[in-house]
Amino acid sequence: MTPRFVPLLLATGGIASLCALDATVKHLQQAHPVLLVTFLRYAVGSMVAGGVWAVSGRPPLTRSMWRGHLARGVTVVTTAFLFFWSLTELTLAETVTLSFTAPLMIPLMARVMLGERLRRRAVIGVALGFAGVLVAVLGGGGGLTGNFAGRELGLAAILTASVTYALTAVLMRMRRDDGSTLLTLTGAAIPCVLLLPLLPLVGNTAWQAMADDSAAWPYVIFTGVIGNVGIQLLARAYARAEAQLLAPMEFTGLIWAAGFGWLFFGEGVRPEMWAGGAIIIAAGIWSSRAEAMPENWVAP
Repeated sequence: MTPRFVPLLLATGGIASLCALDATVKHLQQAHPVLLVTFLRYAVGSMVAGGVWAVSGRPPLTRSMWRGHLARGVTVVTTAFLFFWSLTELTLAETVTLSFTAPLMIPLMARVMLGERLRRRAVIGVALGFAGVLVAVLGGGGGLTGNFAGRELGLAAILTASVTYALTAVLMRMRRDDGSTLLTLTGAAIPCVLLLPLLPLVGNTAWQAMADDSAAWPYVIFTGVIGNVGIQLLARAYARAEAQLLAPMEFTGLIWAAGFGWLFFGEGVRPEMWAGGAIIIAAGIWSSRAEAMPENWVAP
């Protein structure tokens, strides 16, 4: 039996890795288009994941697996683009905090899609966590650009990304038996292929600017590596524990995002953000505690 703390530590490490990815992408987007940066992240990630797949004995991707992985690939690329774009309008800490609506949705989706028994604490935690999100968005002003319309679009993008991220987490749990190597490979290669038809929108000038920016390429390579590390850790975590038990670990992202935002971009964190984050994290910790459930209790 897997000790309870092992999948929790794996999930926490995965979230920290993905926050490092977000910070790196935010840095690259200051000089290059979101679509180009997103594509390169998955192109490099595909090469790294392909190498890991090759040295791991080339586990087969059967025809029966394709539908589930393709669906997850669609949610992955949608989540990534919307999340990365929202970073152009919102601070890193605010974007990550608002993405906490995703783990609040995971228990309900896991109930519907996986048949996981819905815990009473999870239901209450969703309500408390959502209250924390409402507190966190107070006093945001016009965001990074001072444009209220841009901020509203940024908020819409990250909230939509939260829905698709929650779907991604549940789909990962559904394909847990395929192994973390295949999950990481398909999670990079499929989004890369899906983005190919959109690349003409980038334009030759943007491609040339990226090619000439030698200082950017170490960051591009890092996005592929750290992104794969994060997915590997999360895949191993979701293979060992229920989605609704791991969902609260997403809340640790606020700490990483606030630190990276302050260290690399000089972004402060508003008091409302700390207050909302504290409510969300408390709700997550409380809802993840073991709960004695009566046999006759069912999800409403």
